Amino acid sequence: MAINAYGSNLATNGAVGTSSTAVEDKTVLGKDDFMTLLLVQLQHQDPTEPMDSEKILTQTSQLAGLESSENTRTALEELTASLGSTNQFSTISAIGKTADLGSDAIALDEGSAASFEVYFPSAIEQGTVSITDSDDNTITTIDVGTNPSGVYKFDWDGLDSNGNLATSGIYHVNASYSDPDGNTLQTRLGAYPIESVRFEGGSTLVKVGSNYVPLENIVEVY
Repeated sequence: MAINAYGSNLATNGAVGTSSTAVEDKTVLGKDDFMTLLLVQLQHQDPTEPMDSEKILTQTSQLAGLESSENTRTALEELTASLGSTNQFSTISAIGKTADLGSDAIALDEGSAASFEVYFPSAIEQGTVSITDSDDNTITTIDVGTNPSGVYKFDWDGLDSNGNLATSGIYHVNASYSDPDGNTLQTRLGAYPIESVRFEGGSTLVKVGSNYVPLENIVEVY
């Protein structure tokens, strides 16, 4: 059972892009196609029975409506892209705040070990991490020691306080500690400071602890 200040090394993998020629969709008619059809229709009309001017006005009106709809669609697409970028970059303001993932639980397979991280907002004079089962029974405890504030990684060997193997299941991780001023404080697994924000493939990822998690996995920021 050990406590270690975490560290992270980020590796950037280069992506090789490939280019391809877009194939024009011939199944949908655009405003240019309708204009071409109208001109062809005018060229090949019977001189003895010219096209009714009312029909020409109707087709021209339809063409104008089509162009207006296309311009509106383009404007909405640009607005949507702009709002998406704005929402992404607004996440940067959350750096330095605390993100809550909404759970203090870890899963354990009997006979295996488990590692987890706990954030201590204040300096630790002394403290204990408690691992409890779903019935709130204490399975084992881990001494925190005296350390500055920060995120710390703990390794649980999967044994209970009597040295027996803990059964497979979901366990909860909470910590009680005192700061140098003698104040008794509480913290738990699942709440970490946001250290950075990364944009990847249209998704927003935030760094909490030593991991990057999708923004949608965070239930509260405070």
